[in-house]
Amino acid sequence: MNWKIIQKEEEINSLIEQSKDKPCLIFKHSISCPISSMAKNRLELNWDLSDQDLDIYYLDLINYRSISNKIAEVFQIKHESPQVLLIKGGVCTYNTSHLDITAEDIKTHMSLS
Repeated sequence: MNWKIIQKEEEINSLIEQSKDKPCLIFKHSISCPISSMAKNRLELNWDLSDQDLDIYYLDLINYRSISNKIAEVFQIKHESPQVLLIKGGVCTYNTSHLDITAEDIKTHMSLS
């Protein structure tokens, strides 16, 4: 997986604009949480989408919690950890958390939305 690291709030606006041309996935990860680590590892092990399918963003929740709060506000979703959000056309079309995060489910929702 080719993670793009989110470190500034302004990157959210860029991601929203970019999603109008190509879907974006945000993975919100707590490096101190074993469930978050397990979800990230499962996602990486089963990932078979290319960079041409979507851009993948990574947010470290320990160091950038304020950005996670901004994401929750902008997309009108409840903050969870770990969590993935699929952004298409500037809106969040799918989000899930914890061990419900799977590469297969993300692919399914990419084709539905």
